[in-house]
Amino acid sequence: MGRLEGSHILHGHKGRVWNVAWHPEGHLLASCGEDKTIRIWGRDGQKWVCKTCLSDGHSRTIRAVSWSACGKFLASASFDGTTSVWTYTKGDYDCIMSLEGHENEVKSSAWSHSGQYFATCGRDKTVWVWEVAEDNEYECAAVLFNHAQDVKKVAWQPDGTEWVQCANLTSHTSTVWSIAFNGSGDRMASSSDDLTVKIWQEYPPGNAQGIETPDNIPAWKCVCTLSGYHSRTVYDISWCPLSGRIATACGDDKIRVFQESPESDHDAPTFELEGTADGHTQDVNAVAWNPKEVGLLASASDDGTVRLWCAK
Repeated sequence: MGRLEGSHILHGHKGRVWNVAWHPEGHLLASCGEDKTIRIWGRDGQKWVCKTCLSDGHSRTIRAVSWSACGKFLASASFDGTTSVWTYTKGDYDCIMSLEGHENEVKSSAWSHSGQYFATCGRDKTVWVWEVAEDNEYECAAVLFNHAQDVKKVAWQPDGTEWVQCANLTSHTSTVWSIAFNGSGDRMASSSDDLTVKIWQEYPPGNAQGIETPDNIPAWKCVCTLSGYHSRTVYDISWCPLSGRIATACGDDKIRVFQESPESDHDAPTFELEGTADGHTQDVNAVAWNPKEVGLLASASDDGTVRLWCAK
């Protein structure tokens, strides 16, 4: 079994830290929290230090941060009902756009890989899809009303730009808190208040397994459930595109890392618990794998810290 070793503890936020997100080049880490600030962390020799603190974008808790695939833009989703878009110019981060439309708390945001579309979701049960023009103007392209309760997370399938509902995935028995695609986009992991993680497999039209695909739209099927590992809500999940590892953030203050078994069946995969870390002293709200450095994991917690880990 592998292990997670704590490498750095990043202090600065006051109160719980809700989310962390790596810059696509892996050299910067953004974090946000109930102190209404965004902190940008970077290396200074062997240490990680706060390079910038953005404190004037929101009037309430910042729930999530996300980078565009090109790395030029950073988005922050807030309980104040707005999503701010930041860009780095002339040595500083400037807020170039504040997107309004959600009735109340915005919980998550994500850019499509092409950067043409941007999605937000919130407590008002909606998903908003924004089209990004060449002059960085954002125009609402669609408002999706397919959920009956809070929408906790949005994520684009790698290279995906379509937002027509193609599937309604039902297997969890309670609130789904987070989702994450694998590197190729043909699998997705979900985490839930039901203490489980589920692995979903995409089956394209004409698949060899004979899975039906009505209207020639790819079908998604739950092919694995990870249960018995978490004792409280699994708040977040991250699937590393480099190693294939899955990390979870749990309300029992722990981080867990899973790896698919070498002899795993593609259509009925098995995953093994590779390591557990319990350095946080309160709920772990978020985890994120570095997109460039294999094994480097960031986490955010109610204990007010951001932590960096190395998977060995």
